Amino acid sequence: MDRVCAVIVTYNRKELLRECLRAVLSQTRPPDHVLVVDNASTDGTPEMLREEFPQVQVLRLPQNRGGAGGYKLGLAQAYKGEWEWIWLMDDDTIPEPTALEELMQGIEAFREVKGVPPLLVGSACVWKDGQPHLMNWPGFFKGERDFYTLARKGLLPSQHLTFVSLLVARSVIERHGLPYEDFFIWGDDTEFVGRVTLAYKEAVAVLAVKSQVVHASKANRRPFEVTPEYLHLYAYEARNRIWLAKRLPDSQARLYHLAALLVNTARFLKRNALRPKAWWATAKGIALGLVTSPQK
Repeated sequence: MDRVCAVIVTYNRKELLRECLRAVLSQTRPPDHVLVVDNASTDGTPEMLREEFPQVQVLRLPQNRGGAGGYKLGLAQAYKGEWEWIWLMDDDTIPEPTALEELMQGIEAFREVKGVPPLLVGSACVWKDGQPHLMNWPGFFKGERDFYTLARKGLLPSQHLTFVSLLVARSVIERHGLPYEDFFIWGDDTEFVGRVTLAYKEAVAVLAVKSQVVHASKANRRPFEVTPEYLHLYAYEARNRIWLAKRLPDSQARLYHLAALLVNTARFLKRNALRPKAWWATAKGIALGLVTSPQK
């Protein structure tokens, strides 16, 4: 039986983390181990974990290293435990009771078609109202010869999946390494999944459509729709899009991210035309993207 370690990255969202953990621990097919990576939370998260979830392993970081750093260190820690599969998610991911069971069934269904297991299996992500979450829309793998066979089994070959419920095979870390911590937020999963999927001629990643999670973010919005108090974060969106265009090996993927940068930046600046912070964040992100590159 394939053993699964769930890795949950958290930062100052104690109430959501509690809901996430309750959902993870009550799965119809529960994970064999749960690891919480705490990005130096200051809201009482460590105390809550000790008192309410003593069965959960906690990796507490001395400083906030962002979602990207949390996933990098969480995957590295889980890899040491020799689990066959690592189930990644944010603290605002609330999996439906059968989410992991459906992911595991997706592995077997893929194996029936391909003769080998997939490398990545993602869940369908919806917002609190049941609508697809805009930040977790999958990118489909083109040219997959078994597309319809896999689709009949509830699997959609994908090129882009997010860390909001992603099952990662142990061999992925051995062959392709860890996420890049320098991304901090946004784009780290795009780079990581793209690095894996674009290395193969056929699909190695699938979306298991029957596996569903709720991405309980404050709103169902994209990075260019950030609220005024978070305008500075757009620097990460701009920088990381350029990094993706520089790093991904596929010319079509590079062109896509440059086009996305152009369109998203136009939308962002139109929404915040009278806010100097928005222009500063955009200029900073583009400059950093052009003159720097993420380190492993």
